[in-house]
Amino acid sequence: MSFKTLRDFNFENKTVLLRADLNVPAQEGKVSDFTRIDRLKPTIDFLKDNAKRVVILSHFGRPKGQVNKDYSLEFLAPVLSERWGIDVTFEDDKATFTLKENLRFDKGEEANDPEFARNLASLGDIFINDAFSTAHRAHASTEGITHHIPSGAGLLMEVEIKALTDALEAPQKPVMAVVGGAKVSTKLSVLNNMVSKVDYLVLGGGMANTFLYAMGHTVGQSLCEKDMADEAKRIMEEAKAQNCELVLPVDQIAVREFKENADYQIIRVGDIKDDQQSIDIGPDSIQKIENILEGCKTVLWNGPMGVFEMKPFDNGTNKVAQKVAALTKSGQVVSVAGGGDTVAALDNAGVIDDFSYISTAGGAFLEWIEGKELPGVKPLQNA
Repeated sequence: MSFKTLRDFNFENKTVLLRADLNVPAQEGKVSDFTRIDRLKPTIDFLKDNAKRVVILSHFGRPKGQVNKDYSLEFLAPVLSERWGIDVTFEDDKATFTLKENLRFDKGEEANDPEFARNLASLGDIFINDAFSTAHRAHASTEGITHHIPSGAGLLMEVEIKALTDALEAPQKPVMAVVGGAKVSTKLSVLNNMVSKVDYLVLGGGMANTFLYAMGHTVGQSLCEKDMADEAKRIMEEAKAQNCELVLPVDQIAVREFKENADYQIIRVGDIKDDQQSIDIGPDSIQKIENILEGCKTVLWNGPMGVFEMKPFDNGTNKVAQKVAALTKSGQVVSVAGGGDTVAALDNAGVIDDFSYISTAGGAFLEWIEGKELPGVKPLQNA
């Protein structure tokens, strides 16, 4: 994909509108995770050296088009100043770096109102979008504004798009996609897109049970969407037609009580008792996935293999993630992960810094791997 970046503009004597994602986890004015803030620093440093002024635009929470002091961005100005090593002021039209108030205080933001977009555009000369995580929304500050002033991608968005493109659109083969999570229904589009793009599709979590049920296996009390069995069969047939090997568990960890450190039993798939539920993949399944990984060049990861929030039922996720991390560190594999619980699961596995790229984008990451065109990215592309 070819798109305009920071390096395509002359910023001399120009005011830059920077769309950032500062929707960070915070309680009582205290930020608990600085990842999104810290990842913006390269773009901030570039603009500090090249632009006259920078006006930072972001949303925070869901104020639903109403002014609500609980969702004000004012508390972030000193945090940004400290993390970025510059002076960031709040709502100061004369400052070199100024942070504007929460975009979503105005209904025009989420409605992509043309007048609101035009008013935003009037605040600067060039628009730089460095918020890939909001790129799946056609809002005034992501799509509407691009109709009024020259627009391009920031360094963070550039890295994110390149990582996803390298992993999905032009990957080194063989490619493995690891897709876990609770429900098939929430990831139908992902699965449908994956079977035509990857060589191995590894399924874990509750969605694996739906596929096992569709194959005729008993699932006991396990999380399973029985009404999605026909859809699972269709995906299996499509995978076969596309020469994509569907990798399902061959053994599972079964419990009678859904709690931390519950008594468990390692069972073969289909041998589960009526009063048991599977909450992780077993050792043979882990070994099977690790063996396939040895021959892969690219890994795309979305979702856990089991109930990683409860020990020791994070073992399947941890072992497979640690194998991917080791292969990444040795240079054998390019690994890209993101979406939903993925970041938390990989952090729990201790590999958050060992993948090639981990996206914090959530919804935008999922829509990208679903094969959807993102309204916040499309306007930045070169014709």
